[in-house]
Amino acid sequence: MKTVNDKRYWVGFNLVKGIGAVRLQALRDHFGDLALAWQAPLDDLQAAGLGPKLAQRVAQVRAGVDLDKFLAKVMAQGIEILTWDDDLYPPRLKEIDQPPPVLYVRGTITAEDSWSVAVVGTRRITAYGRQVAEEMASFLAANGVTVVSGLARGVDAIAHQSALKSGGRTIAVMGCGVDRIYPPEHALLAEKIMGSGALISDYAPGTPPDASNFPPRNRIISGFSIATVVVEAGETSGALITAQFAIDQGREVFAVPGNILAPQSKGTNKLIAQGARPMLSVRDLLDVLNLTRVTEQRFVRKVLPSDETESKLMSVLTHEPLHMDEIRNQTGLPIERVSATLVMMELKGLVRQVGGLNYVAVREDQAEYVVPVPARDKA
Repeated sequence: MKTVNDKRYWVGFNLVKGIGAVRLQALRDHFGDLALAWQAPLDDLQAAGLGPKLAQRVAQVRAGVDLDKFLAKVMAQGIEILTWDDDLYPPRLKEIDQPPPVLYVRGTITAEDSWSVAVVGTRRITAYGRQVAEEMASFLAANGVTVVSGLARGVDAIAHQSALKSGGRTIAVMGCGVDRIYPPEHALLAEKIMGSGALISDYAPGTPPDASNFPPRNRIISGFSIATVVVEAGETSGALITAQFAIDQGREVFAVPGNILAPQSKGTNKLIAQGARPMLSVRDLLDVLNLTRVTEQRFVRKVLPSDETESKLMSVLTHEPLHMDEIRNQTGLPIERVSATLVMMELKGLVRQVGGLNYVAVREDQAEYVVPVPARDKA
């Protein structure tokens, strides 16, 4: 993992409003190193593609923030910082277009979180929506699937609570700093989530929960997950934004059908009319996504040892998709052995096929990282 000092320039650019995935990559491409980019004069920043106003904004943040002190404060709060360059950066999230360059984490993320489903919906939940959200999140958690949501009132909170009650894992993606629990009445829930999952955000610690932050964070909810389930949603619900992100990311979208006269079901019914899968049974979700293999994968990973062939394949596989033919070329192994071994490795949860005979690794050294949970929130 990168040291704290290696990450300070990532954090520095993360503090500059207007520097996202595209511009950060442009800076890396131009300077070859974020340290050089951070120290560059305004003219060089503009030559790298930043406009005059944005380059000036970088200079202002650079002059006003002591990165060493900022990072020391972050680490003192038990907050882990992950960047694209970290092996522990969630691989499924890294597959989306323009993944967040920096993630702040309180709690734990494990390899098992690769099997995640987002459960989202309205804050103004009905009794019907509450029942569905409870049953769905409980069933997913009991079957080893991590429940992802946004810690908001209504469906989100119920999804988190139900996953925890079932002894499962849950991830809360926040539209503010992970040290600023919002809504405040969910402070106890957030603490429980940190014990059996994580709070994550691409907003720096200290960032307040401004309304404009929440729509963009929804791309992380959907990007972290295999699929997104919308329980209830009005016609202008933020859950519909999450569903659209999921569609854009090539992920499955499920919607719970509801009363055509209920405002909370107008959004979900519209999603179904537009092609989302109707959520008639949570078992349908497991079957469609092949999540019934979760327990089997975990068991096989534990009982079947790696051999020399697996070691060779793992030596060339990364989180970047690699075609089977290229794997054969780089390892020098017969294509038949490569194909058969990849099938077994996928069953063991060591690799994942991402389409078109392209594979990515899920390495054992990425199985888990733990971030200390502070005794009390310092928001």
